[in-house]
Amino acid sequence: MEFRMDFLNCLDHDTSMKILRCLEDPSDLVRASYVSRYWRDFVIANGLCKQLCLSMFPHLLRVDCVIEPSCVMEKASEVGCSKFVEWETLKREHKAYAFLAQACLSFPFDDCIKDAISASSTDNYPEESICNTLRKGDRVGRRASYWSSKGQHKAAVPETLVYKLVADICVITEINIQPFQAYFQQGSPIYSAASVRFHLGHPKCPMDDTLGEPLDNCADDKFIWTYSSPEFPMAQESRLQNFKLPEPVVCIGGILQIELLRRVQRQEMDGLFYICVAHVQVKGRPLSSAFGVEILGPSGKFVLKALSSAPPSSPPPSLPEDDALYHGVPRHGLADLEQVVNGLGVGVLDEDWNSDDDEGADEMDDELAF
Repeated sequence: MEFRMDFLNCLDHDTSMKILRCLEDPSDLVRASYVSRYWRDFVIANGLCKQLCLSMFPHLLRVDCVIEPSCVMEKASEVGCSKFVEWETLKREHKAYAFLAQACLSFPFDDCIKDAISASSTDNYPEESICNTLRKGDRVGRRASYWSSKGQHKAAVPETLVYKLVADICVITEINIQPFQAYFQQGSPIYSAASVRFHLGHPKCPMDDTLGEPLDNCADDKFIWTYSSPEFPMAQESRLQNFKLPEPVVCIGGILQIELLRRVQRQEMDGLFYICVAHVQVKGRPLSSAFGVEILGPSGKFVLKALSSAPPSSPPPSLPEDDALYHGVPRHGLADLEQVVNGLGVGVLDEDWNSDDDEGADEMDDELAF
């Protein structure tokens, strides 16, 4: 009879952690938790899915706690044991973080702008409102469609545009901006900025879903910015210019600010510098169908609400190769785990598990369904 062993039972805690941390794809870590009851308990008790998710997306370090609105937690006095409550919390975090990590990598790309909130200045309102930047192109019928700043004598004066995103939690990968070319002016000048920078964050106070008319000069005192991008050069060309962030950013709170730096075009009519934008587009992965957030005051901490989860019969979707490379997530898989274990001289358990684990398979499916 062939001898079989579970190597995690034979290794010390630190070595087991080192091995399982070699799994850098969240779906592989979830599959590892299905190997046996001991593996499941080890993964959950040590918060491995949470650790992996936070290492992939550091902005999630601001999560204060995870809740499932559809589930009502019993009080510790009712269940009779605080350890039970602690274990239930660990299981809930295991499911939520495992699904969140995979959702950040695999949910479909979409346009993430919902509405315009404010512009630092507007030259002629409403004809040159920031709302015009939500439409594709630079014309609506025969009318020019664009936002224009007020004119300035100094080219160094910046401008900002603030937008509400489609979800309170989005993974943003790129922002596209089309400067406006004034085809109705002599020489058809292009009123671009010299460079651009992006800020992501959340409101200081809850915002209504109906934002009303965009305002001027309201960004700095109403929002907290938790991410700032590098400065990108902008070409003085009337085309949709792509600005890809160095890495995907999880925006918690659903607010984007575009900072337009340094003016390059002076208007011949009045000798003032202007910046004009025809269209703004934000690309990323909205997670509103699966997660919600509740900001906890000015601290920036937030409650992560797991609204839904993937059915257990559906394996997490895989990424295209180019997408995986961009997101910086090596697709190692369980085959690499076997190589690590073999390098330690430990035999790997084959597909026949202990009878105790087989008997608990259905229970594990219920607990890990996401």
